[in-house]
This record gives sequence, C-alpha cells and structure tokens, in this order.
Amino acid sequence: MNVVTVKQEPIELYKVLKMENLVQSGGEAKFVISERLVSVNGLIETRKRRKIYSGDQIVFQEYEMEIAVDNEASDEQT
Repeated sequence: MNVVTVKQEPIELYKVLKMENLVQSGGEAKFVISERLVSVNGLIETRKRRKIYSGDQIVFQEYEMEIAVDNEASDEQT
C-alpha cells in the first residue's frame, strides 16, 4: 500500500485522486467517484467532496493508498 502525504487535513477525496495523478482532472476524478469506482476504508464512496483524514485508506482500480499528514508542514502553518 502506498502512503500519500498531505500538508493538511481534511482533504477532499477528488483532490487526492488528482494529486496522485490517477486522473487527468478534477472533473474526471468526480466522474470516477460518482461511477462507484473508488472505495474509502473498504466501502464504495460516491461523495466527491468526502473529507479524507490521516489513516484513511483509498482504493481506485488497483492503486491502494493510505493518507498521512506531514506534521512538519502543519506545524509551520500554526
């Protein structure tokens, strides 16, 4: 499983797919989510703006990832 590090949480599901270059655009990300092709924590997810937090596991096609937060980046923002 791949670990995807984000600067802050929550992050919207469609943005994770786009950030990881699994889709070409935000519109495509929203489409694959609405087509029930993405699961979060083992359940099919159809909410494009589903809030994703550290520890969440996302599967799209054969790509599996777990979200982690870069604590150093979030500390700098406070």
